[in-house]
Amino acid sequence: MVTLVLLCSAASAALPVSRRSREISTRIKPVLQEELRAAGYSWGAPVFVRIFKQPGQLELWLEKDGRFGLFKTYDVCSFGGKGIGPKTMQGDGRAPEGFYFVTARQMNPFSRFHLAFNLGYPNRYDRHRGRTGSALMVHGGCVSIGCFAMTDNGIEEIYVLAEAALCGGQPFFRVHIFPFHMTPENMHRYRRSVWIGFWKNLQTGYRWFENTKTVPDTVVMQGRYVFR
Repeated sequence: MVTLVLLCSAASAALPVSRRSREISTRIKPVLQEELRAAGYSWGAPVFVRIFKQPGQLELWLEKDGRFGLFKTYDVCSFGGKGIGPKTMQGDGRAPEGFYFVTARQMNPFSRFHLAFNLGYPNRYDRHRGRTGSALMVHGGCVSIGCFAMTDNGIEEIYVLAEAALCGGQPFFRVHIFPFHMTPENMHRYRRSVWIGFWKNLQTGYRWFENTKTVPDTVVMQGRYVFR
């Protein structure tokens, strides 16, 4: 495999590219540019991703005038067979929940699942909790045992827009992963879950974005996510 590197105008960004990713970008960029223009967004606008295991959707948000707006929602084909709840160990068949970020080096245009990006699991929170596992991705191929699998058409759009944002100067993009929309009704519904304490911590970050449409900085302090 020959690794090609796309040098962007942003000095900090060096994105890996493949013949496949270049062909995909060339093919779909004109259509995406037209859709962005119609929605009032610019090419290379910063991106933000939210994933909800229930109802199985990935939201792609774009920034304009300091706030994020929802650009598109994509169906998630699969995220493993074990349902909601965070990934805790290698081979448990679960996908992560929590707050992650993706840099240029985590983009994978050579994936055997069409295109992919690595979520960066385990993050600092996961490591504090002793959680194990590796190579947890959002990818194409529509099949998964613990990653978030999208259709090939879906991952193409997500990947190309993320690539454009990184190339446009966004140093990384954040990916917030939730078991469900963290409304009071859903929190009450799952109040007896073993994960309710963890989910209440996630709910704080969820509410921050819902209320402000800005993405908080997320750090880990004393084994909890803290938002600022």
